[in-house]
Amino acid sequence: MVFATFCTFGISVGLPYYNNPFFYDYYQKTFGWKMHSITLGFPIAALLTLWIGPVLIPRFSPRKLVVAGTFCTFLAFFGWSRMSGNLNVYYALWFLYTVGYILSGPIPHQIIISQWFRKKRGLAMGMLYVGVGLVGAFGSYMVKPLAENYGFRTALLVIGLIMFLSWPLALFVLKDKPADAGQFPDGDAAPPAESHIAPHSFRYLFSRPAFWLLLLGSLCSIGAIGAINVHMKLVFRDAGFVDQATLNSVWRVASICILISSIAGRLLIGFSADKLPMKNVMTVTYFIVAATIPLLLMVHPGSSPVPFAVIFGFAMGADYMLIPLMAARQFGVNSLARAMAIILPVNTIGQTWVPELVSVLREHFGGYAGALNVVLALAIIGAISILLLPKHTAADAILPLPDAARAPAGS
Repeated sequence: MVFATFCTFGISVGLPYYNNPFFYDYYQKTFGWKMHSITLGFPIAALLTLWIGPVLIPRFSPRKLVVAGTFCTFLAFFGWSRMSGNLNVYYALWFLYTVGYILSGPIPHQIIISQWFRKKRGLAMGMLYVGVGLVGAFGSYMVKPLAENYGFRTALLVIGLIMFLSWPLALFVLKDKPADAGQFPDGDAAPPAESHIAPHSFRYLFSRPAFWLLLLGSLCSIGAIGAINVHMKLVFRDAGFVDQATLNSVWRVASICILISSIAGRLLIGFSADKLPMKNVMTVTYFIVAATIPLLLMVHPGSSPVPFAVIFGFAMGADYMLIPLMAARQFGVNSLARAMAIILPVNTIGQTWVPELVSVLREHFGGYAGALNVVLALAIIGAISILLLPKHTAADAILPLPDAARAPAGS
């Protein structure tokens, strides 16, 4: 299950998400669009797809969601590879991509791992997220020569076609939960006590201060990370990397370092989350995210992006992964689908609109320094929100499931 989700998560999220910003300057030069118009596509789509998570995610099989979502992602990249200069078409394709991201992205993979593992869930989740880093790094190697030798449209099409590699694993290897294979989590002979916690309603989640603190903290931190991912290449360009080949090269070095170091962050933090108080681990990680923003502004011709990239990648990798772990710890694994069906779309709002805010602020200030200082303040707010989370977990308030719901299917 870990290996299969490692592959499908890397394909569905790591490859398209982390390499999409590579094409932004190509769009600007080819179609003459302003940068804030280019970065506006994802934010608009995030608002229009807020309903997808709460309505669809809890109702359908996670592995089938992976198939549907990767097909939507393929259609989006196919469309981008064929589009002309019509911004409305560009934005419509972003809507399609965002639907694919929600359906086949973090939520179904987090649910599968959380159902299969209890004792070492943090380490298993960390290994899952390694797939995002490795496949994303492979994409960073791939898109530069493809775009330079065959054109950016070919590079976009290749990314789209790779989505189909996830289908055999999703259809024939993945299982939504151990009960589908007549097993219990961790290979145990009996279900864990956590499985007896009834799923909480949306009303219950909305009534808990911990839910709002986790929502705010993750929104702010993911927004800061999204701003760096989207604008990193453009920050480098403003810093003096104006030649296209040089700009592509420095972006590739930074992107690969970020994604490779994120692997170490995911594994180390995942292991630590199983051994140490998760709130403390998450708070430290969020403060590290904030600390990387000044490091980005220090990159210029003659200096290396590697120190910034390594530290940012380490924190970024841990950041995404800790959110579902904390949600499961606070509200129970059986409530994870509902909790993340709200948290992920809201995080996507931060992940997309904070970069758009940076685009506007960059035009207002005439540079990135003032804009990224706003992002720094936002990241600090996120870290403080996590620091205020209560220490108790969902296990403090167990609601028994009906007896029929406790046995694996077919037992």
